[in-house]
Amino acid sequence: MRKDYNLEKRKFVIAGVIVVLVMIYIGRLFVLQVGDSKYKENADSNAFLEKTIYPSRGLIYDRMGKLVVYNQPAYDVMMIPKDVQPFDTLDFCQTLQITPEELNRRIETMKKGRNYSAYTQQVLLPHISAQDYGRLQEKLYRFPGFYIVQRILRQYNVTCGANILGNIREVNQSDIDGDDYYRPGDYIGDLGVEKSYEKWLRGRKGKEILIRDALGKIKGRYNDGANDITPIAGNDLHLSIDMDLQALGERLMQGKMGAIVAIEPKTGEILALVTSPNYDPSLLMGKERGNNYAALIRDPRMPLFDRSIQAGYPPGSTFKPTQGLIFLQEGIIDLSTAFPCYRGFVSGGMRVGCHGHGSPLPLKPAIQTSCNAYFCWGLKRMLENRKKYKNISEAFEVWKKHMVSMGYGYKLNVDLPHESRGFIPNAAFYDKIRGEGKWSSYSVISDAIGQGEILATPLQIANLAATIANRGYYITPHVVRNIEGVGVLKKCIERHDPTIDKQYYPSIVEGMRMAVTGGTCRGANLAGLEVCGKTGTAQNPHGRDHSVFMGFAPMSDPKIAICVYAENSGFGATVAVPVAAVMIEKYLRGQLSGGGEAKANRMSSTSSVSTKAYGPKKAASTNTTPVTTNKN
Repeated sequence: MRKDYNLEKRKFVIAGVIVVLVMIYIGRLFVLQVGDSKYKENADSNAFLEKTIYPSRGLIYDRMGKLVVYNQPAYDVMMIPKDVQPFDTLDFCQTLQITPEELNRRIETMKKGRNYSAYTQQVLLPHISAQDYGRLQEKLYRFPGFYIVQRILRQYNVTCGANILGNIREVNQSDIDGDDYYRPGDYIGDLGVEKSYEKWLRGRKGKEILIRDALGKIKGRYNDGANDITPIAGNDLHLSIDMDLQALGERLMQGKMGAIVAIEPKTGEILALVTSPNYDPSLLMGKERGNNYAALIRDPRMPLFDRSIQAGYPPGSTFKPTQGLIFLQEGIIDLSTAFPCYRGFVSGGMRVGCHGHGSPLPLKPAIQTSCNAYFCWGLKRMLENRKKYKNISEAFEVWKKHMVSMGYGYKLNVDLPHESRGFIPNAAFYDKIRGEGKWSSYSVISDAIGQGEILATPLQIANLAATIANRGYYITPHVVRNIEGVGVLKKCIERHDPTIDKQYYPSIVEGMRMAVTGGTCRGANLAGLEVCGKTGTAQNPHGRDHSVFMGFAPMSDPKIAICVYAENSGFGATVAVPVAAVMIEKYLRGQLSGGGEAKANRMSSTSSVSTKAYGPKKAASTNTTPVTTNKN
């Protein structure tokens, strides 16, 4: 019998078609049951309601144990779109005191979110008042698919320290993408310690699973709550900030633009971190947060810009102690080396002005009188020393490395967000803007007195005061002294030893003490407190010079190191010195004397805000014009 090959082929074709259909069917089942969560969400949402239980956010205390930031309940109106049934829109809107147009707008905005799902809870209206919550709770049965979730919002016991405390805001898509802890409608720390310590403050969310019947009514807890998760409260923070001192600092800086930074030298703990102008932290909470934030952004005085750690200022004459230390370390001078001052540095057809005082001067009296010429001569001698350095670039790199070791030019890694690094130029910078081999000691002479391209944050200047107070080391400055249950983070208390031998610091300390007892800082001479200091009058091409002070007290056992930087306020002795004196007296004595209170009242009523305000820098200037005005 002859074999029918066509029939044989058809059998294979039919079998193949069947196999393909079976595979398609299996694949589709897999997608429906495993790969596509929509149907699972649908089924689960019919049977269960999973509610997130938000933990209590960690509390914040100040140095003295005073409660600064705590929690208050807030309520969000949630909806599961799939469960929403026709309802009385007007009644709903009147209950929540919103318009139907606003309701529609919020629903449309919700649907455009990347994480929108008709089967899961979505935030419809955040931060409703307790009164709105009460009215809605009574009528909630009329609005199927709508729920109320209790959250935690921040409340402040103080009106100061907003730059330190920060605030919380609703998460955005970037936050959600960066950390799977967050879901739409959650809140996250924004600015200050709320941001930098978010992972400790936020705690761990809990979960409650409720079971529903076929009509969607809640019948009770699923599995008697065995699958629920209890929320865990966040860790409390204990700040190093003395809020009374912080409030005083903000009072003293009223009507001024600038900053105050006070540090405990031995520990690196920041006692006060003032930026001015500032704002009440309670402005950035509740329903009006968005409007208030927009207003702060538009404010030309930039109150959201933390000048204490973000502004790059010329340090002026507060820079001179670093120069004395470098010159001693490098053997450029000794304590008896004297340089002339002809009411300024005069050399090579250049003049850098100075005020009248005795001449020639050695190092300590040069610090006492804030002699510009002395430090200009010292830098010139260092950069032109061919017995020690093969060329100016090598000498300048040695100078720069010493500066960096003392905390300039790079971030100090304070435990707050958005710190600036300031700016210390290197030889390559001058090669670029001047031309390789085309610059000399005269081109950069202003660097010796904290002008030219030099930029520093008030934190860096205060940190230098702490370094000198400690006679040659500093601890990373930080604002959190303890995380409850964790301790202080190791990275916050690292010890740093500059490249300057410790034997050279006592002479600088003596010069700074002389500046207070009989020099440019006499206004900081407080009986019995042995204040050491250095003034600065930083040149400002946009208006009046900036008033600066750096110092510490007491001399023999320092408890506080401080920098005051007041923009457009003139000589260092005019504003910065009296402000610092009041701060030092308050911290060391616990209260102000009659004279101290009078000085505080005078300073708080002194205004130096100008339409030609400095506008603190974030990057280096390329102005290398030598300074020709008096700097002290």
